[in-house]
Amino acid sequence: MLDLKTFKSALEQLEEERKIPKEKILDAIEQAMAAAYKKDYGKKGQIIRAKFDLETGKTDFFQIKIVVDESIAILDGEKSRENKENEREYSLKDTEDERVHFNAEHHILLEDAKKIKKGVELNDEIIFPLESKEDYGRIAAQTAKQVIIQKIREAERTSIIDEYGTKEGEIVAGVVQKIERGNIYVDFNRATGILPAEEQIPGEFWERGRRVRAYLYSVEDSPRGINLRLSRTHPKFLEKLFAVEAPEIQNGVVEIKSVARESGARSKIAVYSNDEHIDAVGSCVGQKGTRVNTITQELGGEKIDIIPWSEDPKVFVANSISPAKVVSIELDMEDHKATIIVADDQLSLAIGKGGQNVRLAAKLTGWRIDIKGDGTSEEREAEEEK
Repeated sequence: MLDLKTFKSALEQLEEERKIPKEKILDAIEQAMAAAYKKDYGKKGQIIRAKFDLETGKTDFFQIKIVVDESIAILDGEKSRENKENEREYSLKDTEDERVHFNAEHHILLEDAKKIKKGVELNDEIIFPLESKEDYGRIAAQTAKQVIIQKIREAERTSIIDEYGTKEGEIVAGVVQKIERGNIYVDFNRATGILPAEEQIPGEFWERGRRVRAYLYSVEDSPRGINLRLSRTHPKFLEKLFAVEAPEIQNGVVEIKSVARESGARSKIAVYSNDEHIDAVGSCVGQKGTRVNTITQELGGEKIDIIPWSEDPKVFVANSISPAKVVSIELDMEDHKATIIVADDQLSLAIGKGGQNVRLAAKLTGWRIDIKGDGTSEEREAEEEK
């Protein structure tokens, strides 16, 4: 016997804690009951529906029949329209007729339906009550239970996808649940996120129970459940962090035009202001560097160069090798290559350790960059020798 009070309480709890609407669960129960009834007592082709009364616990069953006529269904003994004159039996091979075969358990003729319900039209449904079965309870309940559990899981999966699908492309925060083979599993209460080893910032250390923020780049519905794919190395993670810290980016006054990142080491971002009174670089740096420093700390000490973007490629490419100063620059438009001349004492700064600065500048701008010294050190040495 179903304890209705406990059952109602369980429905409310599922709706509140797991965000599964009560109507979805009731619909799942009714589908399960109908499936169980049809399995034990139904006939081929029948459409059976159930109506569960949450107040009394009683379940009523109904058979549904679809209203058809000769334009929709092929009736028993009907002869081919094309062959009636020859009195030959109707055959599917004789015509391209797209009508369905009439099934008395599934269909009802329009003329018969009109005797039951006034104003009925083709494809309407006619409902017939079905008798309750005394031995239905135990067998059907077992069948229904399995289907109900499955339906509730499906409803929960849909609910999670609906919730986290809207967060795809955003920063999410959760708690480290466990660490296996370098992969971090993050608990979000209703779902689990995966932060793979390759999406973690080099040198970071995580332990169970620690809070973690990451970029949600994909929500996957797999046979094993909902997977939230996370990243802390994605360039978009850097963009979203600046959007959180700088209201000017959030409201669209300042735009991040491009990002080049070598996570955990150094990044460059190109920014532009749509308001001449707002300084794009200053908005990202913040007063006394507070905004950019907050992001640097979040990224484990990653250095961030903030570059003013320009629609003039010469200016943009020259800005991109900051902090080095450019003496001159030439662009080869055909090969999309930039040749930059810097003072000799700026050459190592422009190239960066291991070529990092020029490599990031090339990623940021999309130009191949060749950096050369201006030869001033050689001239100085020659003069000193004189």
